[in-house]
Amino acid sequence: MESVYDVYQRGRELLDHGHHHAAIVPLSKARDMEPDKDSIREALGRALFHAQRYEGAAEEFQAVASRTPTNDYALFCLGRSMQMLGRHREACKPLALACSLRPERDDYRRYRDRARHDAKRT
Repeated sequence: MESVYDVYQRGRELLDHGHHHAAIVPLSKARDMEPDKDSIREALGRALFHAQRYEGAAEEFQAVASRTPTNDYALFCLGRSMQMLGRHREACKPLALACSLRPERDDYRRYRDRARHDAKRT
């Protein structure tokens, strides 16, 4: 039986080479083996996001952000996933939190502002 590390590394290699759909399989397996491991869930969230499976990505990033509320990247990706689902009001809070944790990030501010704008229109 493969170790969690080996399965995770295989998934990360696929993800790093842009094989997002293929990376979901080993990363999901690694997550099932170690559901409390933030690095695995974050990588799986990235793979799901890039595979345009935004609901699954949001679930993974929410799990990471719930355990580590100061993880600006997980909050940002959670907000982006919500935006891609058209849930702009829900995207506002995690994007605002990500901005407050990393105010120097222009991309965080740009997506926060876009979510606020889009939330007013819906």
